[in-house]
Amino acid sequence: MADIQSKREREKRIVSEMIALYCHKKHGTRGCICEDCAELNAYAEMRSDKCPFMETKTFCANCRVHCYKADMREKIREVMRFSGPRMILHHPVMAIRHVIESKREKKRLEKQQ
Repeated sequence: MADIQSKREREKRIVSEMIALYCHKKHGTRGCICEDCAELNAYAEMRSDKCPFMETKTFCANCRVHCYKADMREKIREVMRFSGPRMILHHPVMAIRHVIESKREKKRLEKQQ
């Protein structure tokens, strides 16, 4: 159980860092995020807290059930597309771990099919 909770917290931290990076670069914020990005971050954390698949998935992109509302899903995709490549510069360890876990999960899913 502790492992699932730490996984959940790590996922929330990664998403929060990506949203903060996006907000800083796109909206010019410093030290905090704008209201729209704060709303997206709260929504992402809430969805992560309620995720019933946390034990078996790595990241939302690998999940078969997309539980985000359509507008929030589009916003988070925009954040991920922008922040993903930039994470290696701002949070290299977090970014490398994310890539490794994503590749590992993709291989696991391919073996299941």
